[in-house]
Amino acid sequence: MWLSTLSFRTGVIILSLCIPFYIISFAQMALPISVSLKSALWVIFFGLAKTTQYGGLTILGAKGLKRLKEYFKRRKETQYR
Repeated sequence: MWLSTLSFRTGVIILSLCIPFYIISFAQMALPISVSLKSALWVIFFGLAKTTQYGGLTILGAKGLKRLKEYFKRRKETQYR
């Protein structure tokens, strides 16, 4: 209920935060650290990625997602002119 009161812009920012969290969750596997620490870091960052993803989608809602799709559709049309 509380998340739906936040603005569209906040939803887009929160939703875009999931991208770096996904990258970090998998990129840390290349670090020379123990397997247990890698597992713990993966759980933390993957959890943060999922939390920001679903939180952002909740803030945006169905109308916000439609608005976001229309923005990218208009942007794509003007790009090819």
